Amino acid sequence: MRAPRVELLWWSGCPSHGTARAMLEEAMTGLGLDPAGIETLQVVTDADAARECFTGSPTIRVDGRDIVPPEEGAPPALTCRVYFRQDGRPSPLPDPALVRHALERSLDHA
Repeated sequence: MRAPRVELLWWSGCPSHGTARAMLEEAMTGLGLDPAGIETLQVVTDADAARECFTGSPTIRVDGRDIVPPEEGAPPALTCRVYFRQDGRPSPLPDPALVRHALERSLDHA
């Protein structure tokens, strides 16, 4: 089984990136994946944000795909990201079920 490429992109002004990493580690461990394989990338400049198509922190990508693709035309930015839970509530983190689903989908295609 091929392990998925898991990336956590973050901006230092975001207070949620540590919690995002813990959530990601928990989801990976639950699926038998080694969380030590998480690639972290601190996005520092506007040029970094543009290059990485970074629309806010934290951003989680699995096999190069944002687990919650931003809206079409969302500009790259050094900002905190807003997600929506399955019940519609706004959150600074993606719904844990979406994180797990993205990892499972990647494993299904391995």
